[in-house]
Amino acid sequence: MSRQRCQVTGAVPSFGHTISHSHRRTKRRWDVNVQRKRFYAPSLGRKITLQVSTTGIKVIDRDGIEAVVARMRARGEKF
Repeated sequence: MSRQRCQVTGAVPSFGHTISHSHRRTKRRWDVNVQRKRFYAPSLGRKITLQVSTTGIKVIDRDGIEAVVARMRARGEKF
C-alpha cells in the first residue's frame, strides 16, 4: 500500500539508494510519517479528518487549525 502525501505540508516520499559496505547501490524510498488525525474546525462547525505528517501536526499546533484550514482552502484542498 502506497503512502499518501501530507495534506498540510505537501510532503511526499523521497527516493535514493542504500549503499552497502561493498558500495553496491540498491534503490529505496523514505516514506513520510503520515497519520490520520481528526481536528475540530470551528469555522466549519465540524470535525475534519486529515492525512498529516508529524511535521504537519507541529504546524497545526504552532499556527492553529483555523489558519491551516484557510491555507488549504486557498490551495483548493478538499476535506
